[in-house]
Amino acid sequence: QVRLVESGGGLVQPGGSLRLSCTASGSIDTIYVMGWYRQVPGKQRELVAVIDSGGGTNYADSVKGRFTIATDNAKNTVFLQMNSLKPEDTAVYYCRFVTGGQGNSWGQGTQVTVSS
Repeated sequence: QVRLVESGGGLVQPGGSLRLSCTASGSIDTIYVMGWYRQVPGKQRELVAVIDSGGGTNYADSVKGRFTIATDNAKNTVFLQMNSLKPEDTAVYYCRFVTGGQGNSWGQGTQVTVSS
């Protein structure tokens, strides 16, 4: 079983920055994809950014140029650097790993609130 632990959420003013981290532990086989998603009440969970094992990335249009996804493969960790945050970025952020054997694994979520 793969366990994901997220950290780094919190309250920040508009224009500020936060860095989210997600570390995987447990029976980790090959990691194919790592990513970040977010969800607000009443809406579907949406993709924020993903990175594959080859380093290819994909971002939601709404965060391009402001958010950056990166990994520390030696530590099975994925990061999301969020700059120029806007109130509409407020959501619960979830990390996701796609691994061989276990398939999809999700973190517990971390709240990001952008407000003055």
